[in-house]
Amino acid sequence: MRGGDILLTIALVVETVSPVMHCWGRLRGMDSSDTSAERGRHQGRQLLISSLRSVKVRLALGALIALGWTLGRISVPLLVRLGVDRGIENGDRPWLWAGLVALAGVVSGICLGLRRYVAFSSGRRVEADLRLRLFAHIQRLHAAFHDQTAAGDLMSRSQTDLQQFQNVFTMVPITVGNFFIVCGSVIMMLLLHPVLALLALVGLPLVTIIGRMFSQRLFPVAMQIQTESAELASVVEESVTGIRVVKGFGAEEVQRTKLSKEADDVFDRSLAAAKIRATFVPAIELLPNLGLVLVLAYGGRLVLDGDLTIGGLISFNLYVIMLINPLRMLGMILAQVQRALAAGTRISAILETAPEIVSPSKPTPLRPRRTDEGGGARIRFEHVGFSYRDDLPVLRDIHFEIESGETVALVGPTGCGKSTIAQLLPRFYDVDGGSIEIDGVDIRNVDLAELRRSVSLVFEDTFLFSATVAENIAFAQPDASPGQVRRAATLAGAADFIDELPEGYRTVLGERGFSLSGGQRQRLAIARAIVADPRLLILDDATSAVDASTEHEIKDAMDEVMKGRTTVVIAHRPATIGLADRVVFLDDGRIAAQGTHEELLATNARYAEVLASADGPADEHTPAVV
Repeated sequence: MRGGDILLTIALVVETVSPVMHCWGRLRGMDSSDTSAERGRHQGRQLLISSLRSVKVRLALGALIALGWTLGRISVPLLVRLGVDRGIENGDRPWLWAGLVALAGVVSGICLGLRRYVAFSSGRRVEADLRLRLFAHIQRLHAAFHDQTAAGDLMSRSQTDLQQFQNVFTMVPITVGNFFIVCGSVIMMLLLHPVLALLALVGLPLVTIIGRMFSQRLFPVAMQIQTESAELASVVEESVTGIRVVKGFGAEEVQRTKLSKEADDVFDRSLAAAKIRATFVPAIELLPNLGLVLVLAYGGRLVLDGDLTIGGLISFNLYVIMLINPLRMLGMILAQVQRALAAGTRISAILETAPEIVSPSKPTPLRPRRTDEGGGARIRFEHVGFSYRDDLPVLRDIHFEIESGETVALVGPTGCGKSTIAQLLPRFYDVDGGSIEIDGVDIRNVDLAELRRSVSLVFEDTFLFSATVAENIAFAQPDASPGQVRRAATLAGAADFIDELPEGYRTVLGERGFSLSGGQRQRLAIARAIVADPRLLILDDATSAVDASTEHEIKDAMDEVMKGRTTVVIAHRPATIGLADRVVFLDDGRIAAQGTHEELLATNARYAEVLASADGPADEHTPAVV
């Protein structure tokens, strides 16, 4: 066995050596009869083990320091015995023994400080690395996953669960030190007096049995606490994010009731865990003291009979007392391991979720942009079908083309699939049937990063970050020059109101940009898309929050923006539709008609009806996109 594996075995001694937990073999694999709870524990263990391996050098250093601490601690009772028997009873240089005891204490104290430093640095390193890994994986997950998973739940796993998980790593050097203390104390007691040693350890089998029962009872409750905490975080996140909706409907009491229910659930589960700890931990702490009582009773008789020196009895009692604290800590260690396993299970559930939308193993590159063809992308929808749910198709046999540099408006009633088309182009979702091509290449064969650099979207519900105006505009190109940022703002019709802000482009926007009007936020989003300089620009009802007069003001600017790139406009207003060279009219998930705005008005009564009645909401089938 390699040194790293030995260290891992020691570090997880509670999990592997005693019957307190399952054997190492169950850490390495599971059979088909395992329950879902056992599979969850297995995932948590596997993540724990892999994380331990990632910091095995630090843990090895911690183990060496723990060994130094142990040697200092173990030597004290031996030096006390020699000091009493030789220094006090025989007058053999008592100051020497006192000095050696003090030196051992100093060595132990220094190693204790170093051990704590290594312990916390290991835990924080694992937490930081795992948080980055989790964050990167969450970003890779497909849109459908985020449609179904609450943001508060992901935040809970990224914060609370990670903190619980890393706590066990701070305990590894402590656990290793306790393991050494127990082994060293037992060895020294056996060397001093085997019978007394057996009496001192009489409660150990009961400790392991109770510890196993404690572990099995605590894990499911710890898992429930983590789950309920995530639900509580979701309510808080939704209430804060949607505070305007809450206040607008006077629903503060409704949200308070939801929060109260979730908080009560966390309280109930935490109380259940406290009852389990209150039942088992006192027994775990009490049993080691039974050995101390037996040692004092039998050891005192040995001293009176002259079979054991006073120094030997004192030394033996010190070793027994030295055993008590590690065994007392067993309950705390078990509880923390169970919380870490529960947290690891929840973290693993995210990490093991495979992204459904991924780059191909051998991607096909898009051809370089050609200015002689307008500089945009040629788009082709080849008999595309799509549904968010199997029983509810959204798009049916969509077939049309967009030439390079052309602007096409998608128009149709609510729920016809306009916004769905916008989300299929950058592969937020994959088509169920047919294909979508950019410049003759199926987008499923294009590297995702290259595809999404080629496509910029401006949604109806604009999301801005808590950053400066300039940073929001340059989001896709952080190294964009101030001139590029200012030009994009000008083209989007945002320059005037930005100049009126307290610090202009250096003004820090509040949460989601709610300090600005809806029209101002959308113009910043358009500017952000301009800086990205895409081949394909998608405006998903992007001017819905802009009043009619402002929409006319930025029409000429948008004409300039659309030059050199292919543009898809989802719109309902005639002024916005007028930006397009051609209109694709969708109805009930199908293409009902194509032509110019004027042609469709003149020839298609349904088209005129939709324009007259629609106010521009997003597709009812489409999940909210920000």
